[in-house]
Amino acid sequence: MQVLIPTRILIRVIKNKATAFFVMKSEGQQLKEVARLFSRLGFTAFGGPAVHIALMQDEVVKKKQWMSDQHFLDLIGATNLIPGPNSTEMAIHIGQERAGWKGLMVAGLCFILPAVCITGIFAWLYKSYGALPQVQPFIYGIKPAILSVVISAIYPLAKKSLKTIQLGIIGLFALVLCLFHYNEIYILFGAGLFAMLLSMAKSRNTGNGFLFFPVTFLQTTPASILSVNNTKLFLIFLKIGAILYGSGYVLFAFLDSELVSRGLLTHTQLIDAIAVGQFTPGPVFSSVTFVGYQINGITGAIVSTIGVFLPSFLFVALLNPLVKRMRGSVLFSVFLDAVNIASIALILAICYEMGQESITGWKPICIAVASLVIGFGFRKINSAWIVLGGSLAGYLLTFI
Repeated sequence: MQVLIPTRILIRVIKNKATAFFVMKSEGQQLKEVARLFSRLGFTAFGGPAVHIALMQDEVVKKKQWMSDQHFLDLIGATNLIPGPNSTEMAIHIGQERAGWKGLMVAGLCFILPAVCITGIFAWLYKSYGALPQVQPFIYGIKPAILSVVISAIYPLAKKSLKTIQLGIIGLFALVLCLFHYNEIYILFGAGLFAMLLSMAKSRNTGNGFLFFPVTFLQTTPASILSVNNTKLFLIFLKIGAILYGSGYVLFAFLDSELVSRGLLTHTQLIDAIAVGQFTPGPVFSSVTFVGYQINGITGAIVSTIGVFLPSFLFVALLNPLVKRMRGSVLFSVFLDAVNIASIALILAICYEMGQESITGWKPICIAVASLVIGFGFRKINSAWIVLGGSLAGYLLTFI
């Protein structure tokens, strides 16, 4: 017996170590799988958030069978309940489901970094050569094309958001306030809170729902700032990343309010940033890298990118346990519906202002109309081709 007891203990220790080794190997393998998948998508996923999510579904549900269709749909619902870029948050969710918190970080970074690096190269080329005569004709054609892309992209979102007459009225008021240059943050949250108050007045019962929405970073940067250091630039984009609901195109309305109206960025630079976001792969939010570079060079690009994406990692990590309660809240659903319709109003307002500046003659009008026809007539076409076509048309029309 004196010999058998140590032998059993030894065997048990060996088994435990072997089990731990295989578990560690399995976790490492899962992490590598997550890294490979989202690195590939980061380099090849063109076409906006809806396309990105469709590609993820094909990979993780149909091909790899990491999760069921129902669970994937649950994760989509979760991304709609928190601020930030939907496709990036889906990548982070999937990474967390597959490989824990390490997978969360790896999936998000692998999906974001390829787009950020490519956008950074475009930002450097733009700042170095964008004003040269031989490049300017191409950029000239991009402006009306990208406005058409934005309009055709938000049309289905507008149809989906316009659920009731009440929401239509809220959206109309939001559009008027946007055109009169009221603060976009107050418009978005004001629309949501107003819709909640109407819902509570109808139900006469305020105790049957769970309410959550981010209230941090609601204070805006003083309008008197005409230059910005990297700390302030980081805080501006941290605020945007923490409160931005709806389509990625709403980002450009926030950029207009936070940067263009303060003289830190021009409307032309904003339109070109949108264009770069369209014909590069990965999340549309990578346009922030372009914007940051134009303002403060490479350090501005880095702090802006970290600022706008950081809240997505935090929200997915911290709010996941609350997702079911949030999704089941009647009040929160009403709030989100109103925020979404106000977001569409913001996009329309900024398109109107950018159109006034960039569509000033028959040539850009022709490019805009042709791009709209293609965008609405061929829904499955990648928006990058429309942007590149507009660029080529702008170049060819300079010879007329």
